[in-house]
Amino acid sequence: MQASGWHNGSPRSSGAGYGIRISKADRDRYFVPGWVDVEIEFPDGQRVEVDLTRSFWKPETPYAELRDAAIGRWLIAQGAAPWPKGSPPQLVLSPLGPKRFSVTPSG
Repeated sequence: MQASGWHNGSPRSSGAGYGIRISKADRDRYFVPGWVDVEIEFPDGQRVEVDLTRSFWKPETPYAELRDAAIGRWLIAQGAAPWPKGSPPQLVLSPLGPKRFSVTPSG
C-alpha cells in the first residue's frame, strides 16, 4: 500500500514526532479493529512494535498514522527527514502476516 512520512509539526532529531501516514481505505483493508499494536520491519531487518493510538481508529479522519520514534530515526537515517513543507517522503507499507508490515522507500 502507498504511504507517506508524517510528522506532528514538532518532529525531533531523536525521531520523536514522526510516523507513517496511510489512507483510511488502506487502514480498513489491512488493519483489524481490536489490534492495539503492529510490528513494522525496516529494510535492514530491524523490527519495532508500534502501538495503534485511539486516533488511528477514528472514523472521521481521512488518514491514519503509525507513530513511533523508531520510524523517525529510520526516516532521518535514510535522509528522508526532515522534508520540505508539503513534500513528505513516499513509502510502501507491505503486509507480511497478521499484525506485521514492512516499510520501504517508494521508487
